[in-house]
Amino acid sequence: MARTILVVEDETTLRETLAEALEAEGFQVVQAADGRAALARFRADRPDLVILDLMLPELSGIEVCRIIRAESGVPIVMLTAKDSELDKVVGLELGADDYVTKPFSLRELSARIRALFRRSEQAATSVNGPSIVDLGRVQVDLAGHRLLRDGQALPIKPKAFELLAFLLRNPGQAFTRDQLLEHVWGYDYAGETRTVDVHVHWLRSTLEDDATAPQFIHTVRGVGYVFRRPSEAPART
Repeated sequence: MARTILVVEDETTLRETLAEALEAEGFQVVQAADGRAALARFRADRPDLVILDLMLPELSGIEVCRIIRAESGVPIVMLTAKDSELDKVVGLELGADDYVTKPFSLRELSARIRALFRRSEQAATSVNGPSIVDLGRVQVDLAGHRLLRDGQALPIKPKAFELLAFLLRNPGQAFTRDQLLEHVWGYDYAGETRTVDVHVHWLRSTLEDDATAPQFIHTVRGVGYVFRRPSEAPART
């Protein structure tokens, strides 16, 4: 069955061009031209992925992203005409999985869409070792794609969960930001290592009792990040 993609873009020519190109690749496409219509179509059609413009009438793309993420873990790709680090980081912090800066090639967008679908499938099917990882008050349900604290499910962004799952499956191994981008995001995200930092910050604020003194996800100076349990962490000097 063909996957459904919701394209949210107020520029008619671009929206219709995207829809035509995606349909030619075998996807089903539904469209919306403003933020309120986007939410209505999302709730009615339950798409498998959302392509979401940042600048929209009625409701901004940022607000639409926030609302969708509160209701669903569906992958979200944000489109932005602004080459601003702040815009990208805000979108990622609200739960977008990726972004593309205009102008972009249809080939690049297609590659990113397929990478998101591929990573989602791998996360759903590849569980190595125990399906529940106990981190004290927090438990990570790898098979169920859930994060629990004291038995209660916590909201978690899809990419943040994939990053956590990857680190958990490779304890004690330090990874550079570029390596984490490659393994978790699944393609060349060149130069945007800030993406990893944003997701690590979010994970620490969720997992740790004190995010400023992390016990699980540690920074390796000059390298990147590593997952260690408190008993495995090197002594501080």
